[in-house]
Amino acid sequence: MKVGVCGTGRMGSSIAERLISVGHEVAVYNRDAAKTRPLVDAGAKAFASPAELAEACDIVIVMLLNDTATETVYLGPNSLLKAKLAGRLVIDMSTIRPETMISVGGAVTQLGAAFVECPVGGSKAPAREGKLFGLVGGSKADVDRAMPALEQLCRRIEHVGPFGAGATLKLAVNLPLLVYWQALGEALTICKPLNLRPDRLIDILSDTAGAPAAMKGRGAIIAKVLSGAPLGETAFGITAAKKDRATAVQFAASLHAELPVAKSALACFEEAEAAGLGDADATTVSVRWTQRNAPPSRS
Repeated sequence: MKVGVCGTGRMGSSIAERLISVGHEVAVYNRDAAKTRPLVDAGAKAFASPAELAEACDIVIVMLLNDTATETVYLGPNSLLKAKLAGRLVIDMSTIRPETMISVGGAVTQLGAAFVECPVGGSKAPAREGKLFGLVGGSKADVDRAMPALEQLCRRIEHVGPFGAGATLKLAVNLPLLVYWQALGEALTICKPLNLRPDRLIDILSDTAGAPAAMKGRGAIIAKVLSGAPLGETAFGITAAKKDRATAVQFAASLHAELPVAKSALACFEEAEAAGLGDADATTVSVRWTQRNAPPSRS
């Protein structure tokens, strides 16, 4: 099957790698063409525009950073909505505002294509292994059509409603975890006077009721960075995390709801980005906070 991936950042590239590994003929497009080169070297074919990619593929998977990129790829010159989409399937896996997902989904279906939203939980490694958590919105018929592809990318798939439902739940899923990374930094800060080894402290904190499942994968890395090791590979960058927080806060405002804890965490992510850490992993927020507010050690 010919599958196109529109957007080859960290997650889009990992999804494309997964599709290549399971035997699909993969096409790729990115606004920065340089980001497609490793995938071309791995066997993918690059296209110069979203429209060209869509017309060459049976399925188009969209994985973009934000609403601005989404509007460009769907609505700009030679965009997806300028393509002959009739009969094709578009799966949008971006984390964007629910109203944006509703808008682009409706526009795609008006052109005679099937559309499914599937924002995903997970980072690069789960994407490469086909172990993402898919939060799906769309009609039952379109979701059924998309399932064979989604099952190759996701360990669990939940159809949670119509267009916009998956985007809404994805914002909810990300919110507690990203707040946690800031809270962890604050917890580490008040533990500094104890002078415990970072690996021991992280091990203790990880084995408590307050620790999320993500600590199993990231805890050891955080401990190494606390000990002075380099930041290492980014699984989910601070800029992307900040965008998700801001999107959740904006969406809550449209519901006349308040997210005071998320707003506070958002400010901390914004501060870290302004300090030049935008491309660092989101867990760097935890480490940075211990360096920013370091109490004196006990004598």
